[in-house]
Amino acid sequence: MSRADVTRTEGPANPLWTFGLLRNELTTTFRRWRTLALLAVLAGVPVLVGIAVRIETSDGSSPGGGGGPAFISQITNNGLFLVFTALAATLPFFLPMAVGVVAGDAIAGEANAGTLRYLLVAPAGRTRLLLTKYATVVLFCLAATLVVAVSALAAGALLFPLGDLTTISGTRISFAEGLGRALLISLAVAASLIGVAALGLFVSTLTNSGIAAMATTVGLLITVQILDQIPQLHALQPYFFSHYWLSFADLMREPVYWDELAKNLGLQALYAAVFGTAAWARFTTKDVTA
Repeated sequence: MSRADVTRTEGPANPLWTFGLLRNELTTTFRRWRTLALLAVLAGVPVLVGIAVRIETSDGSSPGGGGGPAFISQITNNGLFLVFTALAATLPFFLPMAVGVVAGDAIAGEANAGTLRYLLVAPAGRTRLLLTKYATVVLFCLAATLVVAVSALAAGALLFPLGDLTTISGTRISFAEGLGRALLISLAVAASLIGVAALGLFVSTLTNSGIAAMATTVGLLITVQILDQIPQLHALQPYFFSHYWLSFADLMREPVYWDELAKNLGLQALYAAVFGTAAWARFTTKDVTA
């Protein structure tokens, strides 16, 4: 195979072939033992939180002792709050770490396995392949978030009572509306991860080692989280991708506060645009023949 074959100019691709490529990427990603292990860990977190709260409150004491993740004090009153608590507990580290692992391995893993050059011979070309990889990571963001939410809902229903719930604003809403809010919150949390997905994909184009790409992405995630807690950096913190992550709690207000939610979505879109463009610029010039 010549280098010209690998780096040829993209031509029109059959939409059905492109859909097939996405389907193949999704199948490959979600069949990996690493991916299944990550999803299993994410599903286990809400169960552990629910059991811990159940044990702690068995003597009538208040859960969390005044601390802990958001909404944890409300779980004993309504198991649906375990969904919100689990998302608040997993969003700072577990969810973005899982996304960072999948995104970091997207390109670098193929390069390390020697399969990247063969993928680029196919009609999709580099741009479509990169877009397919990113779409796969974004869908993983959604799947991982829903795994946490569904696991928390099941655990909450088994361990605690369900029914109407009280919002942060003190108003009562029905259980059905609460389920709708839980779905909106899950979508907001998944959208909060698209910046990390783009960053991880960019890092993945810089190296041929999947392990190095995953470690770098997770390291950047931890670094940003630490910097976001340093008061002296308050002027920079609104630009950190993690700064508005917990704004999803505003969806539990009546009426909903949209300001920080909109800032979060705008910031994630900015990260996706910047690092997505950087990944494209790097990938389209990357030598995959070595």
